[in-house]
Amino acid sequence: MFLHVESVSHIENYRLRIKFNDGAIKEVDLGEELRGDIFEPLKKMDSFSKVYISPDTHTIEWPNGADFAPEFLYEIGVDLKKSA
Repeated sequence: MFLHVESVSHIENYRLRIKFNDGAIKEVDLGEELRGDIFEPLKKMDSFSKVYISPDTHTIEWPNGADFAPEFLYEIGVDLKKSA
């Protein structure tokens, strides 16, 4: 099964709540991952909070084109729960 993001919500700071297509719900802190030119604008909270799910890639993305692979998000995320 390919891993996809089903929903995302901004919690606070650089933390997101992400639900994956296997039912896992994880809290992901991206504060230490915003390195490089594409991620620099996301250090501003008004930009970071504009996160959405790309219908093409099924992962989180921002209006400037920055994104993270679902597998990476899953790996660094902290389990909150697994839905049925």
